[in-house]
Amino acid sequence: MAKKEIVCPKCGSEALHKKGFTTSKNQRFFCKCCQHKFTGEPKRYSEETKQLAMKIYYSGVSGLGVGKIFDMHHTNVMRWIKKNGCGVDKPAD
Repeated sequence: MAKKEIVCPKCGSEALHKKGFTTSKNQRFFCKCCQHKFTGEPKRYSEETKQLAMKIYYSGVSGLGVGKIFDMHHTNVMRWIKKNGCGVDKPAD
């Protein structure tokens, strides 16, 4: 499988230097040509993961708790809930 080449989104250069990680463990890069700092590819969560995280949240676990269960930042869960509203089936009380 071929490795995907990463280029600077600002100038298109391949002269990059790895510059640490974000808090969500994504690789950061620094362009040697234009000094632009950027993140490679952000983590993508499947629709099933999003739905399961929202169901767990609606069952009574806090957003922070759901984030710890799925090893993700809790704002991801809160953003999905805000975006989808009641788009997930809430458990009956």
